[in-house]
Amino acid sequence: MPQAMFDDPDGMLAMLRESAAGFAAQHSGTKSLRDKRASAGDLDKQAWKAMAEAGWTGLLLPEGLGGAGLGMREQAVLSEALGRALIAEPVAMAAVFSGALLANVSVSEERTRLCAGIADSSVIAVPAWQNPSKSSHARPVVATATAGGFALTGEKHFVDAARSATDFLVVADCSEGCLLLSVPAASAGVTINERPGIDGAMIASLTFAGCEVPESLVLARAESADALLESPILHARLALAAELAGIASRALEITIGYTKDRVQFGKPIASFQAIQHRLVDMWSDAEFACAAVVNAVETLDAGDVRAAQLAVLAAKARTGDAAFSICRRALHLHGAMGFTDECDIGLYLKRAINLNATLGQSEALRLQFVDLERAA
Repeated sequence: MPQAMFDDPDGMLAMLRESAAGFAAQHSGTKSLRDKRASAGDLDKQAWKAMAEAGWTGLLLPEGLGGAGLGMREQAVLSEALGRALIAEPVAMAAVFSGALLANVSVSEERTRLCAGIADSSVIAVPAWQNPSKSSHARPVVATATAGGFALTGEKHFVDAARSATDFLVVADCSEGCLLLSVPAASAGVTINERPGIDGAMIASLTFAGCEVPESLVLARAESADALLESPILHARLALAAELAGIASRALEITIGYTKDRVQFGKPIASFQAIQHRLVDMWSDAEFACAAVVNAVETLDAGDVRAAQLAVLAAKARTGDAAFSICRRALHLHGAMGFTDECDIGLYLKRAINLNATLGQSEALRLQFVDLERAA
């Protein structure tokens, strides 16, 4: 089956894939998704702890901060494997995005606490950075200086694992530009409003009403949010692209198996030429998706920031389209049973739709690609 292929001289990537396969055997992704939907949950804490014990939540964090000190090559392999197994914990946002945010701020006791906690799962620090849409009546979060720190007022939307979070990494506007603050989830003045996502897990918006944050919890100051968010978004998008590629490959694999077993007119439907044509199209989409992830990782490793931004935008757009298209066609090839809740292929489609929308739909990313390319 299609897979992101990297040079692996020391066998590290193969071990990661084996580790993820072993994890999936003990923690069913499909069962976890159904359980979250039934309980209106947002994160499987038992699974998250096991992932931390495996070193996954701190994979990109430096060893000096309690992490594994590995790179995006390893993260891409892990995220792809998690996508294949439909392990739908918010690794891209609560580990990759948060880790990249913290890696770029100045040394402080709070930064050290957060990084060590992310790595061992004692802290679940989720980013709260997305402002309400322009059509919304809600206002972005603004930090107003007080005697001992800042008071936060406003809203942040599309926050993953908000109910399970111990801390929020809040990006807020201020008179001098922008702040990154660590806000304990239990702080007075913080309200969590949840709604179910398409895959069943909960997505939240946060309302801050005069939430007091001491100066010691200010992690960084910047002229604009872009200066804080550029690297986290880049790395999280690449992790999402790898996860989408894994979803696409596994959905294809499941469908090939089903068409070999499903008999019609005395023959497996996989023997019909029309079905074979569809499967070949799905296979080529999955191959191109995996290749786009490999290209993005290698371009990022090469150190050319602008080229890496273009490659990551292309990878996220390509894998998002591929995962959605492959899962949709897989659903059709499963026939009527594909639309039932007992059939896992529908969960792959819902997860693909969710991840495709996270950090930019494919069409929006292509427009960003064009704008960035023309800006040269």
